Amino acid sequence: MAEQSYIYQAGWLVRNYLLADHLVACTSVLVGIYMCKMAYDVTHMISSLYYKGYASLTKIQRIEWNNRGMSSAHAIFITVMSLYLVFFSDLFSDCTEGPVIFRSSSLSIFTLGVSVGYFVSDLAMIFWLYPSLGGIEYVLHHLLSATAISYTMLSGEGQLYTYMVLISETTTPGINLRWFLDTAGMKKSSAYLVNGVMMFIAWLVARILLFIYLFYYIYLYYDQADAHVRLPSYFAGTRSTIYHEHHVVYKDSKGTQKDTSQAAMIVDVHKFPV
Repeated sequence: MAEQSYIYQAGWLVRNYLLADHLVACTSVLVGIYMCKMAYDVTHMISSLYYKGYASLTKIQRIEWNNRGMSSAHAIFITVMSLYLVFFSDLFSDCTEGPVIFRSSSLSIFTLGVSVGYFVSDLAMIFWLYPSLGGIEYVLHHLLSATAISYTMLSGEGQLYTYMVLISETTTPGINLRWFLDTAGMKKSSAYLVNGVMMFIAWLVARILLFIYLFYYIYLYYDQADAHVRLPSYFAGTRSTIYHEHHVVYKDSKGTQKDTSQAAMIVDVHKFPV
């Protein structure tokens, strides 16, 4: 009886609180922030146990190491959810009535909120340790991303296109793994080479071919008048976000060439817990 009672209470909580439309956005952002904290701590715990070189990293390197673990966790989550919602769920299916640009669900809103929570958390860390975790290009990228995702989350408009853009996060784990291998002194290893090849393939598919398909879908499956009336304000933010995303990735790949231990001299990292 006690087990059944707990199940009933959990179901009531999900139906009446977690999936209540007016509370989904706020709840999901808080969940996203909490998930980031968990991912940061889990990365620290696993790295301490299974990577002997972790203890020899500088404090700022360990913070960035854990931060990139958090980033990878978000990228995996948002990629999986985006693929499901765009290609496998009925939300954006042709069988569903109504304009696809206005379709949303509690699950799609909740997923976007989790992503907003990640960008808020990562932006807070960037400001706290500025500029050790990234310069102005990271700040602009995160602000534009959080703004664009928040708009579509709160308005319910353009969520299909937002999720198609978010599929490009599939390249983020590879970028972070490149940094992990470089920091661990494995730049000449076969793993580094294989990861580079996989990054190229993922980039080609998720950040080039997918965007070609996205614009093909928009301008061929919607009449021009409808597209010009409804999409400009949304895509103005999206185009800016895409531009800064590519700029950030370029800066990130160049940044792995420098001695990150020097960053410890830039900021008093002792005020930030590892």
